[in-house]
Amino acid sequence: MVKYVFGLFIGTAIMLLSCSNQQQAQTESAAVKLLPKEFSDKIKELPDAVIIDVRTPEEFSQGHLSHAKNINWNGNDFQSQIATLDKAKPVMVYCKAGGRSSSAAEYMRTNGFKEIYELDGGIMKWGNADYQIISDTSVTTAKSGMTVKEFEALLVTDKYVLVDFYATWCGPCKQMEPSLEEIAETMADKVIVIRIDVDQNEIIAKHFDIESLPTIQIYKNQKLVWDDIGYKTKKQLLKELE
Repeated sequence: MVKYVFGLFIGTAIMLLSCSNQQQAQTESAAVKLLPKEFSDKIKELPDAVIIDVRTPEEFSQGHLSHAKNINWNGNDFQSQIATLDKAKPVMVYCKAGGRSSSAAEYMRTNGFKEIYELDGGIMKWGNADYQIISDTSVTTAKSGMTVKEFEALLVTDKYVLVDFYATWCGPCKQMEPSLEEIAETMADKVIVIRIDVDQNEIIAKHFDIESLPTIQIYKNQKLVWDDIGYKTKKQLLKELE
């Protein structure tokens, strides 16, 4: 009886230890997403951390975080470049809005990186919070493009104005493009469709605090009557234009 109880005790202890180790491993590999201020503070706290920008080289050249290394998530050499990094060092990763960096961080976690921090909302949210962005030639927080006054001038009409904030690298944005083109063509007497590339119009994107793509806005008589984020079907858009 004593042996049975002792054996039961040992078995339970081993099980608890195993569960504890498993929970610890899950905690260590869990996603850690930080808002711009937290991300900035963490960079200062971890001077040896590797900062990775997983956007395309073209996006990177238009502006990036200080000391960031460009490793394109969609590039053919992403895995080979990641393999050259020291897995023992902390990694700070970001992209435009957070989608690609989330995928990249998950890949790194499954390949042995233990300490990974993601910039929630990406460089768009970082720039909107007025944190420093470095270009190839100078420090900047916004690219020149459409001004707020120019945007407001487009709203002066008795028609509905449907505004689509998008980016060329955004999958859902590309999926919505045919529906928007069809609405613009078949409802030209009632609706004006305006597509704004946030990479080329960062002043406007910052003015409206655009942090997710696509972002859709609908105006009537120069007043915002509806807005939402994420992919929308043609049927959903038409419902808001009734």
